[in-house]
Amino acid sequence: MRAYLLPFCLLGSILIFTACWDEASRPKPNVNEKPPVVAIDTIERTKPMLFEEQTLTAADGLEISADLYHLNDDAPVAVLCHQARSNKEEYKEIATRLKTLGFNCLALDQRSGGTLLGADNQTATRAIAAKLDTEYLDAKADIEAGIAYASKKYGKPVLLVGSSYSASLALVIANNNEQVKALAAFSPGEYFGEKLKVAKESAKLNKPCFITSSKDEAKDVAKLVSTIEKSKLTQFVPEAEGVHGAKALWEKNPSNKEYWEAFESFLKSLL
Repeated sequence: MRAYLLPFCLLGSILIFTACWDEASRPKPNVNEKPPVVAIDTIERTKPMLFEEQTLTAADGLEISADLYHLNDDAPVAVLCHQARSNKEEYKEIATRLKTLGFNCLALDQRSGGTLLGADNQTATRAIAAKLDTEYLDAKADIEAGIAYASKKYGKPVLLVGSSYSASLALVIANNNEQVKALAAFSPGEYFGEKLKVAKESAKLNKPCFITSSKDEAKDVAKLVSTIEKSKLTQFVPEAEGVHGAKALWEKNPSNKEYWEAFESFLKSLL
């Protein structure tokens, strides 16, 4: 019996010895060694950029900050203008979606604006430092500079999009600017007092217009745009209560889907 057990004992000893040798030969982890650190800015640079920061110049020399959401050189281009106390951040979500719909977009910081959305308005900051006026009407120069920049870059007239006071400026500008092909005005109104009457200055506007607002604003808006060529006018009134300005298109607005459905229908007619 012992003669039979001897080979098995020898084999077991060899296997145990081999296992111990392999374990001993493996490199031991360094408990003090820290994982490699990758700089955050390195990670950020690997992400595709949603937009490119641009600096334009208004007629009075003020530098205007803008975000360019470039799709391609052949796509149509929209110039996006924010509401009071706001900035180009108002359009980050909107411009991203417009880009998927086939549009290049230029979102402006206008001198009449602020930090409403928690972001700096660089144009407004420069204007204040330069002691320039920053009333609603003063932003007209910034919007015109944005139109000129976008039209020249892409070699075509633009879709002008305005929110609240800039929606009113969009109506006035579009009526007299050949570089504007069409416009979308979210909650326009007579915001300028006796300095400028929007209904009068936009009378007989003969370009495709998409006009919308909250439901409560709709009656006043309809009166404001009543002089626009009827065949060119699309006024959308939401079924729900709706929201003032371009924020109506934000995903956080419960009725954003009906706004987008109407707006996209208008955009398709342009394409």
